[in-house]
Amino acid sequence: MNAVLDPLVSEFETETQALSYDRWFRAKVEQSLAKANDPATPRYTTDEVMGRMDAIIKTAETKHAAHRLA
Repeated sequence: MNAVLDPLVSEFETETQALSYDRWFRAKVEQSLAKANDPATPRYTTDEVMGRMDAIIKTAETKHAAHRLA
């Protein structure tokens, strides 16, 4: 079950590596779905997220401009 895979077909060297990654990825997706469905997980509107991101970007740009002028 440890067949060597063609690099043009798979990013993994062996079938075992591919299956291991697949199991890991599926577990991560399941965790994310469980968290998303948890009522304790905070909910934000798109506008709230965009507002926060705009503030983060503005802060970073201000810091970058200050370092550039120094």
